[in-house]
This record gives sequence, structure tokens and C-alpha cells, in this order.
Amino acid sequence: MSQTPPLPFALQRLDHVVLRVRDSAVAEAFYCGVLGCQVARRRDDLGLVHLQAGASMIDLVALDGPLGTRGGQGPGPQGRNVDHLCLQVAPFHAEAIAAHLAAHGVWASEASMNFGAEGEGPSLYFSDPDGNTVELKGPACSPAAE
Repeated sequence: MSQTPPLPFALQRLDHVVLRVRDSAVAEAFYCGVLGCQVARRRDDLGLVHLQAGASMIDLVALDGPLGTRGGQGPGPQGRNVDHLCLQVAPFHAEAIAAHLAAHGVWASEASMNFGAEGEGPSLYFSDPDGNTVELKGPACSPAAE
């Protein structure tokens, strides 16, 4: 009987969830005013607002923005609301992770730097069997010394 090789990473926690929203201002007011989130960063060029939610992030993507239009119709019976699920992993060795996924028949994107709950860090994306996008995100990188 063959043994499954060990994973090249350990899951740490949920890093962030991305919600597609009809009205960014209304959603921001709800998550900040009702749930106590705080705006961590805005990316108006993408129609994206990063909200700090404790140790994690909730990202709001405007349906009519550059990222939001990629998801098709808005939340409802014919459209998805959650853009992707992000899991923080450590260590983050892109090649080892990609090889692990490939061994399971899963193609992953090239690693790139993305903003998450702890700041900028490397991540890669792939799809689960149902077509949902999953992001594996490494620890935040230390800012360069000035």
C-alpha cells in the first residue's frame, strides 16, 4: 500500500473572503457600522475595499467594478456572491505547493504578491472540483528597509 506524501505546508487560518456587492457604500457601512470592521485599504481602480475583520479580512468587490464584472450576474439564484476562498499556509514554497497540487491533477496559477489580513504576501490560485476559486496565501513579507 502506498503512502500519501506529506503536505508541503500547514493550514494556518482563513485569511480573507471576497464578497461581490451591489452597493459598496451600503456594504461598507454594514460591515463597519454593524460588525465593527475597519477599512484597511481601498483599490478604487479595481472596485475593491479591504476591511479588517479581527485577524482576518473581508474584501468587498463592487459588481460594476473591474473585478466584480468578472463574476457574472450578481448575488442571487443565477450568480455567485463569493469570489474566492483564501487559506493562509506556512511555509509558502510556491514550487512545492504547485507540484503537490499537480500531483492531484490540479493546475495552479503562478505565484504573485497579494494583499491579505497580514499585509502583502505571496499567493497562488486554483479551482476546486466545483469550479470555486481557492487561494493559498503565504505569510506577509517584511517591508523593505528604507
